[in-house]
Amino acid sequence: MSVTSTPQGSLVAVSPPPAPVDPKPRRVLGWRLRFGVLSLIWGFSFLLIKVGTEGYAPFQVTLGRLLFGTAVVAVVLVVKRERLPRGTRSWAHLTVAALLLNALPFSLFAYAELTIPSTLAGICNATSPLWGMALSLVALSEDRPTRRRVAGLGIGFLGVLTVLGAWQGFSGLDFRGTSMALLAALCYPIGWIYVRRTLAGSGHSNLSLTGAQLLIATVELAVVTPLFTSLPTHFPVMPLLAIVALGAVGTGLAFLMQYGLVSEVGPTTAQMVTYFVPVIATTAGVAVLGETLSWSTPVGAVIVLAGAALTQSRPRGRARNRPIADAAHERADHS
Repeated sequence: MSVTSTPQGSLVAVSPPPAPVDPKPRRVLGWRLRFGVLSLIWGFSFLLIKVGTEGYAPFQVTLGRLLFGTAVVAVVLVVKRERLPRGTRSWAHLTVAALLLNALPFSLFAYAELTIPSTLAGICNATSPLWGMALSLVALSEDRPTRRRVAGLGIGFLGVLTVLGAWQGFSGLDFRGTSMALLAALCYPIGWIYVRRTLAGSGHSNLSLTGAQLLIATVELAVVTPLFTSLPTHFPVMPLLAIVALGAVGTGLAFLMQYGLVSEVGPTTAQMVTYFVPVIATTAGVAVLGETLSWSTPVGAVIVLAGAALTQSRPRGRARNRPIADAAHERADHS
């Protein structure tokens, strides 16, 4: 068994290829519906972050997100009578994983959305497979590049430049917020590589690992938040509800749904949710928040997704036996 991370920061232990999926129409419809719901949940996460930061500090938004997400996973742990991992070594590695896959990227996205649209944040999140591909060439000696994957890397970053309006000298671009969002996307593959090197073969379940990971991330934010923010004097309702939904649904419930998809249809199909998230994030930002788009944003997003898809492509004979993807989206929390 190997351990990878999903596009939103949860850990997924990937066992040998599962038995063929039951082809009954009702079952197929079931996973497709859940796939669509998961895409919607993670796509709307960027909108919820934006709404949350309108009433609370970014660290407070992240702490609330982690707190409610941890609570949902904790309830399931109790119901299923699963225990958290044991051993100092496992908890030490999970502490680093929690920082790289949850606490840091969640906080960076929250701070980024103070100055950039939720649509741009969602598109920046889609660059995680590109960063993962680039890093894996350096950090994972067993991961040999192919021409198609290298081409995907180049195409993907061309898409990033298109989104940012490079030909206009990045005119009107908020460098600070955009850099934070891109750095958040970079955190996921760094965390995934760390997890792959340290927690693979640990023998712990997906639920147990993620429960511990979210718990640690919550503690990390509980320590940091009071140092940089003050206790709110009032509690705006809509931003508070957004934070609750972001945590309970966008983090806790979404992770549980991701596990179900991985076990039912395999990691390769389940990870395709990554490519729908920026589309939904963009649609939600425009339709609900009234954010504006230039032609370069959707065009660049399509190029980014095409490049990301190519970086994840593998020879047919190997695809079924690989863990989720060689990027942060082999995924991961965060957003």
